[in-house]
Amino acid sequence: MNGKIYSLTRLVKAFVYSWRGLKFTWQNETAFQQEILALLVMLPLAFWLPETRIKSALLVMSLFVVLITELINTAIEAAIDRHGDEHHHWAGVAKDVASSAVLLALIQCAIVWLLVLF
Repeated sequence: MNGKIYSLTRLVKAFVYSWRGLKFTWQNETAFQQEILALLVMLPLAFWLPETRIKSALLVMSLFVVLITELINTAIEAAIDRHGDEHHHWAGVAKDVASSAVLLALIQCAIVWLLVLF
């Protein structure tokens, strides 16, 4: 019984931490807000437009890859910004690379939608 309570407590704490991360990102990242709004528009279309559930799944996954990548980008930026405002070459490289990951996720999403729908 004690192991189950511990697991439930751990699960609740993990959910709370995750929710705080989503809340932080929503409040501090305009790009994340835009991506969520796009998700709210595109998610119903992902279920309505394709002929098969597999195609719907591909569209939905491509949308969530963008959000996941944005969250990772925000985490990297927050960790780097924690160390101060001074410019450091490698801090800039890390931020640029994380931003590039978001760009590739957006390109991937567009390609998946084009391939599935056309």
